[in-house]
Amino acid sequence: MEVIAVLALLAVFAFAARSKKTRRGASPGPRPQSGPLVNRKPAPPRPGDYKEPQTARKLKGKCWVIDGDTIVIERVHIRIAGIDAPELNHPWGRNSKSALIKLCKGQVITAELHPESTYDRAVGTCLLPDGQDLAAELVKMGLAIDWPKFSGGKYSHLEPAGIRKKLWRADAKQKGRYDARRHG
Repeated sequence: MEVIAVLALLAVFAFAARSKKTRRGASPGPRPQSGPLVNRKPAPPRPGDYKEPQTARKLKGKCWVIDGDTIVIERVHIRIAGIDAPELNHPWGRNSKSALIKLCKGQVITAELHPESTYDRAVGTCLLPDGQDLAAELVKMGLAIDWPKFSGGKYSHLEPAGIRKKLWRADAKQKGRYDARRHG
């Protein structure tokens, strides 16, 4: 009987010590080993680093992907013209960004800049080295939709069936029916 009481007391002390450790912010299990940081990517350019393209009508270089319809070449933020991709916090937003990363990875992108700009971003048609239009590729994949107001319907024939239903937030935003306070 005394042995059981001693074992119960030890169990209570062990439990109390463990929960005390957890309350201080330490994890209850063993800590994972973290090795040296290898192949770490550089941080994306900050908005303060944005510079307006002045005389250059074309930019060429490797790009950094911000979201499904924005890239950075030579510290210039470029919105891909004529399409609308979901925001990162919307459904399919991260998928759209991932697809754009896969398309651009290791490629030299050519951006033909348009005269207008939106939200401190230049607007441009972005092309892969083989001449493929990034906007067309994203629309074909079903991860962006044509924005006829800005593209003149250039990409609408590439939209898969039912895509506007899938990307309903982007569609509603284009038509002026999206309330960010209600839907996030």
